[in-house]
Amino acid sequence: MTARPDLPTAVCVMDPAMADHVLPEELRTRLSAVVRLVPGPKSPATQATFPDALAEAEILISGWGCPRLTADVLAGAPRLRAVMHAAGSVRPLVSDAMWERGIVVSSAADANAGPVIAYTLALITLAARRTLTMAAGYGGEWKDFASRPGADGSTVGIVGASRIGRGVLAGLRRSDAGYRLLLSDPYVTDEEARRLGAERVGLAELCRRSAVVSVHAPLLPETTGLLDAGMLGLIPDGGVLVNTARGAVVDTEALTRECVSGRLEAYLDVTEPEPLPPGHPLLSLPNVLVTPHIAGAQGREVRRLGEYAAAEIERWVAGEPLLGAVTREALPHLA
Repeated sequence: MTARPDLPTAVCVMDPAMADHVLPEELRTRLSAVVRLVPGPKSPATQATFPDALAEAEILISGWGCPRLTADVLAGAPRLRAVMHAAGSVRPLVSDAMWERGIVVSSAADANAGPVIAYTLALITLAARRTLTMAAGYGGEWKDFASRPGADGSTVGIVGASRIGRGVLAGLRRSDAGYRLLLSDPYVTDEEARRLGAERVGLAELCRRSAVVSVHAPLLPETTGLLDAGMLGLIPDGGVLVNTARGAVVDTEALTRECVSGRLEAYLDVTEPEPLPPGHPLLSLPNVLVTPHIAGAQGREVRRLGEYAAAEIERWVAGEPLLGAVTREALPHLA
């Protein structure tokens, strides 16, 4: 199918190894009804080569591997009016120059949230049962079921009422495990927390009362190292930390000390640094599970991101509101 020349031009710029998975042929065909889709670079774009790809673009379909949209880049993209990000966070991509140009930004973070929520709920289920510790002791003397550290009645503390944090709360409410839910977030009121099925508390109280602490705060200057030695030390003996947000929200050295002592378990999909260097204690401890940032869309799931971006493009061309719109005011508080 030949696209009509009067349609707006859209350029896809992301890691070429991902592009065909995010935007398979059937999605490209769907988009050809509303845009003239121009292939992006066949090799990873750089700040030097990026402007060439955007010279004609009115819409940028971005994703993992797309360079930052600096003022210099935008100078070579005089027609660019919208950026549809077929991935989660747009913070590494967006610059002040975009807002000054009035460029519309949309993120497929909602589409990426589903897999992260499901993954986190699975980890919390394992964490509430202290699965790693129980598995490490398998083959020794078995305790009766009543004395095992099971999930019934466990208190789970959610740090951050982000998109994913709220989804995790909803999933925990729907479970029949009898969780008591705590929430720490400075931007949430007591009433809003109650609507989410949780009790709003300060971070220190959340740590003191929670058997499982699950991190869902965005990485901001004020959240870097938020779970430091003092906060981790408040979590009761046998407690568990789950982190599928950003590694730097947790003090890695402090967490390592707690896990080496055997006092805490940890289930980490993100770390600081990422990846951890070879031989790091967290990689070999029996009470720690480290996975390589796989909670988000993986494999065939990444098509969801392309579908979301395609639908946003269709809405934008039709003059309809965008579901994933990102504003300058909201950006500092997003993951």
